[in-house]
Amino acid sequence: MKRGLTILIMLIVFLLFTTGCWNSRELNELGITLAMGLDRATDGQYLVTSQVVNPGEVAGKTGGATGHSPVVIYQATGKTVFEAIRRMTKESPRKIYPSHLRILVIGESLAKEGLGKPLDLLSRDWELRSDFNIAVAKGMRAEDILKVPTSLEKIPANSLFSTLETSAKAWTATSAVTLDELIANIVMDGKQPVLTGIRADIKGDKKTALGKQNVEMIDSPARLRFQELAVFDRDKLVGWLNEKQSITYSVITNKEHSTTVNITCPKGGKAVYEVKKSNTEMKGKVKNGKPEIDLHIYVEGDVGEVECQIDLTKPESIDQLEDSYEKGSEKMFQQSIKQVQENHKVDIFGFGEAIHRADPIAWKQLKKDWDKHFENVPVNIKVQGEIRRVGTISNSFLDKLK
Repeated sequence: MKRGLTILIMLIVFLLFTTGCWNSRELNELGITLAMGLDRATDGQYLVTSQVVNPGEVAGKTGGATGHSPVVIYQATGKTVFEAIRRMTKESPRKIYPSHLRILVIGESLAKEGLGKPLDLLSRDWELRSDFNIAVAKGMRAEDILKVPTSLEKIPANSLFSTLETSAKAWTATSAVTLDELIANIVMDGKQPVLTGIRADIKGDKKTALGKQNVEMIDSPARLRFQELAVFDRDKLVGWLNEKQSITYSVITNKEHSTTVNITCPKGGKAVYEVKKSNTEMKGKVKNGKPEIDLHIYVEGDVGEVECQIDLTKPESIDQLEDSYEKGSEKMFQQSIKQVQENHKVDIFGFGEAIHRADPIAWKQLKKDWDKHFENVPVNIKVQGEIRRVGTISNSFLDKLK
């Protein structure tokens, strides 16, 4: 009897502490936000732009039947980002809910001031996952990016997210960076962060380009385009990389998934080397108190295109193409690294981190003024490129046209 009473009491206590989802919310009370933009307002406050899903326009068979926009833009200003988001409820019938955020766009002017303060909320808020991508609006405001309608994807936020993910995997000049990675690089000694840039290319009348006509035309007058990479010193934007420098960054930091490289054929003309696999081994060392970096870049790929006279059935021809790729890549990487050292003067490659791993004692002295050391650190590069396949044909049919 006592045992049964004890079990009953335990069950009652257990039920008291499992009273269901105390913080549950109904979907019709939430404004699902998939994209957010941060700018500096004219009065010095933060301007927050939220791209909120219009459920009736994207749900089931009736999606888009009314002809209304699949998303709605809400904006508000505040002394803090949190205040601005809460102020949106003055015009939004639903509470802004950023748990499903896909992309955060930061205006260039705000990025130059610093990202640290506005990022605090995003890293602190329990409603936010940290797997959304972050980009910088190049030469424009974030609010202008989020107001552009897109064609292939009803929801512009999904289009931005998918485009960046695809581009980062297929074209090495862009890089998908999440909140966790950005914050880790901001506070890390020996490596500075980068973010992919984005801009809206608008042709003709801006009002037409940002309206419904933009998704009704074959050649859309307004298109969102990811640019090269933005360079930061801690949390402040200090410059932009060009395309070659952006590719170099992705290769060195092991973010290259696949890309295409034009290489010179032995007798003139061009062929295309399609990178399929890439791995960079970085080693730091300190000689006589001076840091030095060794990079061994191993690449596997295929012949993607041939616009020259070359016999791909001969092993020596493959060797010549591999040699051409290796020499061309080594030259480009060396030039790009030197340009970053001279023009931007911040270590985005993680050379300092490599020195720290190799010689922690020397790093304690070097890290005090690492940016100055970074400007002059020698970088030894060895590229090893291998061609695995030449495609479904060996020699090009173009030879028969001559």
